[in-house]
Amino acid sequence: MAVVLDLLTSDARPRHPEKAHRPDQPVARKPDWIRVKAPGSARWAETNRIVRENGLVTVCEEAGCPNIGECWEKKHATFMIMGDTCTRACAFCNVKTGMPGALDPEEPEKVAVAVEKLGLSHVVITSVDRDDLADGGAGHFALVIERIRARSPATTIEILTPDFLRKAGALEIVVAAKPDVFNHNLETVPSKYLTVRPGARYFHSIRLLQRVKELDPSIFTKSGIMVGLGEERNEVLQLMDDLRSAEVDFLTIGQYLQPTRKHHPVLRFVTPDEFKGYETVAYAKGFHLVSATPLTRSSHHAGEDFAKLRANRASSRKPAEVIP
Repeated sequence: MAVVLDLLTSDARPRHPEKAHRPDQPVARKPDWIRVKAPGSARWAETNRIVRENGLVTVCEEAGCPNIGECWEKKHATFMIMGDTCTRACAFCNVKTGMPGALDPEEPEKVAVAVEKLGLSHVVITSVDRDDLADGGAGHFALVIERIRARSPATTIEILTPDFLRKAGALEIVVAAKPDVFNHNLETVPSKYLTVRPGARYFHSIRLLQRVKELDPSIFTKSGIMVGLGEERNEVLQLMDDLRSAEVDFLTIGQYLQPTRKHHPVLRFVTPDEFKGYETVAYAKGFHLVSATPLTRSSHHAGEDFAKLRANRASSRKPAEVIP
């Protein structure tokens, strides 16, 4: 039986044991408009060194992000807390799955030190799903935010969280820590959840984002999806309406890229013109900021996007000019 091995470490255990029995899927050739910069510059090496010295995990590596060369050259990295092993088995995701180990009590301080050394003005913190923990890891998120604030008070903090499904009180713990941006991705349209995101519930995720605004309206909320998984355009437009009903500020839309033959296949490469069309519609629906391109990812250009998001919200709150 074929297995998918972890290519990022020397660990010989299967990276995706739950996907090993699945038949191989064809990997489509990428179109000309999907091109990325290969990693390897001196600044990339410096970011890599700081990550390694502090024993940290990044989603940039674990999820095989195509933008790692560009981002690490700018000393931008998205830290993935609570280990490298996820309790879910989403069909699109390249993060290792299985039973995670115990939380590292020193991790919040390690992340804070790395943020300080990198001199980040904006940092993104994400995590694996930790369904094995009573609070889903909410308390750990709060500790990471607290330690970053202590070492780098001027740094703005964006978190990309799991859904905390069936974890009563977890969301309240994270919101009380007051991140600047609360991101939780829907990933795909509801009709695809059973095959793409089977451990999650679409309307629970919508409600999670809505609840953030109810608890603290000052926090920016953000969500993202991938396209190319077989969704219909009208489904994407309905998803936009669902997010706006939850008062989500920022929407990201990117092209799904298949990590291995054991993952969900790319059913279609969406053209740049179609992405531009989605962006236009999303702005018309009231999002403060939209990023919709083939290589858009949740954390790509996060710092620059946060500055635009803050400016756009401030502008929208200015009273209309009175014309005599």
